[in-house]
Amino acid sequence: MTISYNWLCDYLPVKPSPEELSVILTAIGLEVESLERFESVKGSLEGLVIGEVLSVEQHPNADKLRLTKVNIGNGEPLSIVCGAPNVAAGQKVVVAPIGATIYPVSGEPLTMKKAKIRGEESFGMICAEDEIGLGSGHDGILVLDAALQPGLAARDLFKPAQDWVYEIGLTPNHMDAMSHIGVARDVCAYLNNREKTQAYHVRKPGLNTTCAADQPLQIAVEVKNTEACPRYCGQSITGVKIGPSPLWMQHRLQAIGVRPINNIVDITNYVLHETGQPLHAFDADQIKGGKVIVQNLPAGTVFVSLDGKERKLDEGDLMICDGENNGMCIAGVFGGLNSGVKDSTTSIFLESAYFSAAGIRKTSMRHGLRTDAAVRFEKGLDVSLAPFALERAVALIGEIAHGLPASGVTDVYPKPVESPSISVTYAYINRLSGHQYAPEQVKNILHSLGFTIHAETAADLKVSPPLYKPDITIPADIVEEVMRIDGLDNIPIPEFVRMVPSRQAQPDKERVKEKIADYLAANGFSEIFTNSITNSQYYQHLDADSLVKMLNSLSADLDVMRPSMLESGLERIAYNLNRRNDDLLFFEFGKTYSREATGQYPEAAHLSLYLTGQKLPENWVHPPQPVDFYYLKSYIGNILQQLALPAPQMTAANVHGLQPAFEVTVNGKVVAVLGGVAPQKLKAFDIKQPVWYADFYWDVVLEQLQTKDTFFEEIPKFPAVRRDLALVLDKQVTFAAVETAARSVKTNLLQHINLFDVFESEKLGAGKKSYAVSFTFQDRQKTLTDQETDALMSKFVKAFETQLQAEIRK
Repeated sequence: MTISYNWLCDYLPVKPSPEELSVILTAIGLEVESLERFESVKGSLEGLVIGEVLSVEQHPNADKLRLTKVNIGNGEPLSIVCGAPNVAAGQKVVVAPIGATIYPVSGEPLTMKKAKIRGEESFGMICAEDEIGLGSGHDGILVLDAALQPGLAARDLFKPAQDWVYEIGLTPNHMDAMSHIGVARDVCAYLNNREKTQAYHVRKPGLNTTCAADQPLQIAVEVKNTEACPRYCGQSITGVKIGPSPLWMQHRLQAIGVRPINNIVDITNYVLHETGQPLHAFDADQIKGGKVIVQNLPAGTVFVSLDGKERKLDEGDLMICDGENNGMCIAGVFGGLNSGVKDSTTSIFLESAYFSAAGIRKTSMRHGLRTDAAVRFEKGLDVSLAPFALERAVALIGEIAHGLPASGVTDVYPKPVESPSISVTYAYINRLSGHQYAPEQVKNILHSLGFTIHAETAADLKVSPPLYKPDITIPADIVEEVMRIDGLDNIPIPEFVRMVPSRQAQPDKERVKEKIADYLAANGFSEIFTNSITNSQYYQHLDADSLVKMLNSLSADLDVMRPSMLESGLERIAYNLNRRNDDLLFFEFGKTYSREATGQYPEAAHLSLYLTGQKLPENWVHPPQPVDFYYLKSYIGNILQQLALPAPQMTAANVHGLQPAFEVTVNGKVVAVLGGVAPQKLKAFDIKQPVWYADFYWDVVLEQLQTKDTFFEEIPKFPAVRRDLALVLDKQVTFAAVETAARSVKTNLLQHINLFDVFESEKLGAGKKSYAVSFTFQDRQKTLTDQETDALMSKFVKAFETQLQAEIRK
């Protein structure tokens, strides 16, 4: 939410400094995220003066340059070299003397210095309008009124606007502060509370009465859907002259980031940001049948919006139609191409309405139209504001655009909204806030905010919030308002905190997640967060009915919830590779989504790893070492080891998009899949280097932790013993089979098995290979003897010979 300081001060009975106001706004919960200077002309013409050209002579060394003498009203005339073709003696011009800084419309600022141009000294510059930010003209210097006095400051002549602009981080419940008057209301309440008074009130703008038009223009209004449109106000205005709005209005709109268009559109935008009430102006000549109908049109009806696009309407879209049922505007969201105000418009019908927040939100999201009006309607407006905003706009149109009311105000309001009644005790306020508020202070704050007190006792209050605070529905909301206006910084920090320790189910999911994230980050991985809404074209191999489709998709490329983590990660890898960031280690905690039946959309948590490029940066010591399957596999084992899970089993699997692919099993449960991303998948993302991918089924991993207790033991006092063995095996025998055979020997002394060499040669025999395997033994009670170790090795040799038909290399 953007607020103009000068504009806001129009409604305040006092004028605090911009810095003081920033502190007040933050104290009352309207957090100021930034405070920036606004200038309608960059630099505000500081240091520039009006000068009189006394003489003009040809430059002796340049045909297109002139030597001028310029009086700027403070002593000797300045000698200035000028290249403008229109410079002439007797002109009044804008001069930038030495030391002044000019801010061109395009280009960098330039500070004037003494210069020598083609051998002649120059002590400043005679300026064109684009050189000082006053316009885009550059045909020659800016020639001013001959009656001006030399030495007059340029800023006093042109009066560029200056302002301070606040960017407020507005929370979603504070729609009442989405306008300058709304913010001013809170500031006045704060001042009343600070000074224990009711003297500060918002200075609302005056409503100038205007004469009625000679010829009436009555446009009837019919609201067919009163649930979607509980209130609709409108009025006809004739004699309108379309043109630019005055500079003061343009500057205020520009300060808050709104582009001026013409006086009518600018007035509707001005009133929107002044009061918070959206308005819409229709060209009255385009309203066929002399009637406005608020209704829903059949699904599929084509409507051409103001941006020239054809939009197919949903049956839930509320429309403003003419008397022939032609759509003129998507109610509260976006206008139509043909019914809007044009340069030729002379009569308008001005709309000020209250639309259902839920309906506007759905329509806005459905069509991807996030307009200022829609944002305000979808948060909930003050239903009582519509007539005032209309009257304010009509007054401005009469003042600025010469329009005259040609009808009375039509106000369709069949079921007036009543504010809820809420009871709250002072004890509850003090207990929930942690602060002792005096009853008079509470009542003063509520009065200042517009609450109505219906009944009170020494212990409690019965109040109704104003209609501009539709979020106030329960006693806790009232406590929040009291705390906010008194200042959240005034809530004391207690010396003692009394609390009952809570028992939490193990494991703590967030701590486990943080532990693994810390481990990966410490090993060079970067955490990524990708969009869970993605492109359905990635998943053509899946049954379309299994995808969770977006009903209100804002883009054809973002139309389903992802069923897999792989594709969104590959998007990020492609993005980095296209920017020459080739060595990537990524991890992401995220969710995937699927559809099992109508209304059943299970979610699954994942931890995904993505590896590509080199293990280490290129240098002269180490040759290039690309990441590979075994590099990825080591991280899989390390993560499971960090979680104190037992040694995993790995088997080949068939996983879409991975080639090769393997499943990782712990206690008979598949906890992860890993492998290389298939070439056709890489080609789809235009990735030209190998990518390795692992996907942990995080919910399954956490289930394994639920059934495991972790014990800590002291470091063994007795040494470990290592034995190495060379096994000649058939080539198809895997190391996993060797591990299985070794584990079949019943002993508690085997601590670790490791494959440290693989050798293949014709000397071993056809179809043979050799594994060099180390075995680590340890007894926690005593030192193992050679005889005991040799006896164990004999058992292992027998198991390998029996189960794997292995030969032992001597």
